Amino acid sequence: MTTAPAIGQPTDRVDGRHKVTGGAHYSADIHLDNLAYAVLVGARVPSGRITHIDTTEAMDARGVFAILTHENLPRIAAQPPLIPSLAGMPAPGQTFFPLQDEVVYYTGQPVALVVADTLERAQHAAALVRVGYEETPSVTTLDQGRDQAYEPEAIFAGFIPGRNQRGDVEAGLAQADVRIDAAYTYAANNHNPIEPSATTAAWDGDQLTLYDATQGVAATQLTVAALLGLTPSKVRVLSHFVGGSFGCKAMIWAHPALAALASRMTGCPVRLTLTREQMFTSVGHREEQEQRITLGATTQGRLTALRHHKLSPTSHFDDWAEPSLGVAGQIYACPNYEGVYRLIRANTMTPTFMRAPGEASGMFALECAMDDLARQLGIDPIELRLRNYTDTDPNTGNPWSSTGLKECYQRGAERFGWQRRNPEPRSHRDGHWLIGYGMATAGYPVYGPNNPQRARARLYADGTAVVQAATPDFGTGVATVMTQVAADALGLPVERCRFEGGDTALPTIASAVGSSGSGMISAAVHTAATNLRDQLVAQAVGDAQSPLHGADPSTVVVRDGRMTLRDQPSIGESYGDLLHRNFLPDVEAAGAWSPSQSVNNYGMMTFGAQFAEVAVDPGLGLARVRRMVGAFAPGRVLNTKTARSQLTGGMLWGLGQALLEANYMDARRGRWVASSLGDYLVPVNADAPEVDIELIEVEDKIVNPLGVKGVGEVGQVGAAAAIANAIHHATGRRIRKMPITIEDLL
Repeated sequence: MTTAPAIGQPTDRVDGRHKVTGGAHYSADIHLDNLAYAVLVGARVPSGRITHIDTTEAMDARGVFAILTHENLPRIAAQPPLIPSLAGMPAPGQTFFPLQDEVVYYTGQPVALVVADTLERAQHAAALVRVGYEETPSVTTLDQGRDQAYEPEAIFAGFIPGRNQRGDVEAGLAQADVRIDAAYTYAANNHNPIEPSATTAAWDGDQLTLYDATQGVAATQLTVAALLGLTPSKVRVLSHFVGGSFGCKAMIWAHPALAALASRMTGCPVRLTLTREQMFTSVGHREEQEQRITLGATTQGRLTALRHHKLSPTSHFDDWAEPSLGVAGQIYACPNYEGVYRLIRANTMTPTFMRAPGEASGMFALECAMDDLARQLGIDPIELRLRNYTDTDPNTGNPWSSTGLKECYQRGAERFGWQRRNPEPRSHRDGHWLIGYGMATAGYPVYGPNNPQRARARLYADGTAVVQAATPDFGTGVATVMTQVAADALGLPVERCRFEGGDTALPTIASAVGSSGSGMISAAVHTAATNLRDQLVAQAVGDAQSPLHGADPSTVVVRDGRMTLRDQPSIGESYGDLLHRNFLPDVEAAGAWSPSQSVNNYGMMTFGAQFAEVAVDPGLGLARVRRMVGAFAPGRVLNTKTARSQLTGGMLWGLGQALLEANYMDARRGRWVASSLGDYLVPVNADAPEVDIELIEVEDKIVNPLGVKGVGEVGQVGAAAAIANAIHHATGRRIRKMPITIEDLL
C-alpha cells in the first residue's frame, strides 16, 4: 500500500503541540545569561523639539545600566531606502531613525531608551525620565491638512505610480447612461497581533545575534546591518516562533537596531519588547483614508468609466499609501480608468502594510458602488459583475494566468442560497430583526520576488529527511505545508520529513509578505527536494549493485522512500539501501527558484467571491453578522486545513474592519484616542458567525512550479463590502464608511 500524495491533505500543524503546551519559545522568551531589559520612552507631543532631557533621577534608580538619548546614542551608519521586504533587501519601516537629534515628528516617537537588570526596574526608571519640549503646530487628520494635499510621483516606496490611467475617463462618463458618484471614509486601523514586537540582542565580539519577531529574518539582518554599518555576515537573526504579524512585522522598525545598540553599549544581552500601547505608535498602521469613486455604465450594466481617487495622510519622510486603487482598477472590464493618490504630510509615523493592504479598502469602495449601480439598474449584483467580467488584465491586455472567478460566483451563491434573496430592501425579517444579504468580489495580486529564493534538502540513511529555508512561521502554517511539499517531491511519508526555518544561517528566503510565502517558499523547497531525489535516482541507476542499474532515470518513481521502475514496481530499492551500501550517512542538494520572464506576459491575481447575511435591529442600531460564505480560487491548495484557517481569519478580520476596528487622532493633542485593546475593538468569539469556505482549485502553470497563488490576504478582500451591502439590503440605507457603527444605524 502506498502513501497518498501529501499536498492538498488537511495535515495538522507540525508545531501545534509546541504552541499549546508552552514549548514554543518566542523572541521575548529567549533566556540568555546576564540579560538586561530595555524600555522605550516615547514623545508626548506630535511636533516640536526636545529642549532638555533630565535622566538624573532615572539613572539613580536601582538596577539601571544606561539611558540612551539623542545626546549619547551613536549615529547610525546609513538609513537604507524604503523598499518593500519582499524585494529581499534592507526594508526599514520608514526612512527615519529616532534618537538621532532633538526633532520630534509624531507622538510616541522614541526619545529615550532605558536599560536595567529587570523589566520592572527599567519600566520604573523610564517613568522617571523628564523630557521638555518646545511644541510646534501639528497636522494629524485629513481635515487639518486637506488644503495641503499633493499628488506624489509614486507611492509604496516608489513601486506604484501616483497616477494610473487608461482610455479617456471623461469620454467614458459622457457615454454613460447612468452614473454613480460617492465618497467613502475610513478610520485608521492598528495592528494587534497576540505577540507584541520584540527583539533580544547579544554580541559575541563583533558578531551580533538577534532573536526578532519578524516576517523575514533576512530583512531584519540586512536592515540592521545597514543601520549599524556591519556586513550582513556579522548579523545572525533567529525567529522560530512568531505570534502573528499581519503586516506590522513585515518591515523592520527601529527596535531591533536599538536593542543591538543598547547591547553593544552596555556589554550585555538586551531584550526590547514593545508594550501594547507602543504597538499603536511604533510599527506603522493602516492610514485614515477618503476615497471617491465615479462609475459610468450603460443601461445594460456595462462599465464605460471608472474614476477612483484616494486621499490619505503620510509621514514627513515618506510618500506612503496603501495601494487601494490596484485591484479595484483591474477586477472588471472597463476601457476608461483613472486612479489618483493624493497625500498629506502629517505628524505620524509612516503607515505600513496591514492585512490585504490596499485591496481591503479599495474594494470596499468599488464593491459598494457596484451594489448601488446594480440597484439603480435593477440588475442582480452577481449578474452585474458577470457582465463586466474580464479574461484579461485591463491595464495590460494580458490574459490572467488563471481565473476561476465565475466558478467562485456560482459556487458561492449556491452555498449561500443567493437565489432566495428578494432584491427589495427591508423585504426579509426575523421577528424585529431586518435581514440583509450582500455579496462582493474578492481579488488580490500574486506577488513574486525579484531575487532567487533558496532552500536545501537533506536525506539521512535512516530514511528521514529535513528541508531548510530561512523563512520564519508567523502563524500561517508554513512549516507544515513545506513538510508536505518536501514529502511529495522526495516520495516520503510526511511523518518522515521535517522543516527547519527562521534562521539567517539557512538558505535565504525573502519575507513572506503579500500572500507570496506559500508560492515562493514551496517553489524553492520543491526544487531542492526534487534535485535531491533526482540525484539519488541518478546514483542508483549508475550503481552496479543497484537493482536499478542501467535504467532510464525518467522511468524511476519514488514512493514511500523506495525507488522503483514505473512499470515494474517490484524492481527497485529504498533510499536507505542505497546510502548504506555506499557508506553515506546522508546526502543533500540545494535548490533555487526565481519567477520566469514569462510572468510578464500574464496578469496574476487570486480571485474570490464573498457573501454575508446580516441582521439589523433598527431600534437599537445593532448589526449582527449571522453567516459568511466565501468561495476562492487560489490555484493549487497545499493544505486544505491551513488554507481554510487563513481564509476564515481573513473573513473575520473583514467583519472587524466593517463593524468594529477604528482609531482616531485627537487633533488637539496629536495622539491616538485608542491605545489598548480596551479601547480598540476587534472581533471576539461572540461576534464570529458561521463561516463557510469553498476552495476552487484552478491550474496555473505560470505563477510557480506548483501553481500556488496564496490565501493570506484574499479572505479579507470584499468581506467588509459584502457586509455593508447586506446592511443596505436589510435597511435600505447606504453607509459609506468603515467601520459602520451603532450611531450610523440608528
